[in-house]
Amino acid sequence: MNDNLTRSIRESYDRIADEYARRISDELQHKPLDRELLNRFAAEVAGRGEVCDMGCGPGHVARYLHDAGTTVFGLDLSPRMLEEARQLSPDISFRQGNMLALDLSDATLAGIAAFYAIVNIPTESLSLVFREMQRVLQPGGLVLLAFHTGDEVLHEDELWGRPISMDFFLLQPSAIRQHLEEAGLAVEEIIEREPYSPEVEYQSRRAYIFARKPA
Repeated sequence: MNDNLTRSIRESYDRIADEYARRISDELQHKPLDRELLNRFAAEVAGRGEVCDMGCGPGHVARYLHDAGTTVFGLDLSPRMLEEARQLSPDISFRQGNMLALDLSDATLAGIAAFYAIVNIPTESLSLVFREMQRVLQPGGLVLLAFHTGDEVLHEDELWGRPISMDFFLLQPSAIRQHLEEAGLAVEEIIEREPYSPEVEYQSRRAYIFARKPA
């Protein structure tokens, strides 16, 4: 990913941050499978160290993990999205950062939750993202990744009446498995589901992957 693309993603999320938080920050209340998987993730990483909610947006996943007993911080590219997260969860740490070059030391995290964090990442950059995840995880550290499935690339110039410029990538679980394994992460399970109702979320099929850094 070049600097212009990174800047476009950051600026686009800055423009929609307040509306994004208003619409998305309570979405887990309506997503029982997501809650079940986050509970499972939290139980596995509890007491093992820090967890990162990567691409945290308004911090609702970090909030859920915090309430489930994990030591969690959020990381996002968008400063304004981080402002929303800090207002909603002032007791949780939120940091600005780029998944392609994490400002984190090697082998420091017990886990990474990345819910739709890769949705705007071009396919050719996914291997770098996953190598960075592998680098910062402790041996035995766990990743829970969520993404939209499919083969399309959707370009959007507007969202909720705000101007943006972003591509949204729908991805095949088999391809993501390959990228994760090439980065040195062992895929333990892939779960897929149909979308919840249109009132709850965008109508795309969803996939969740548990992957682990070998001990």
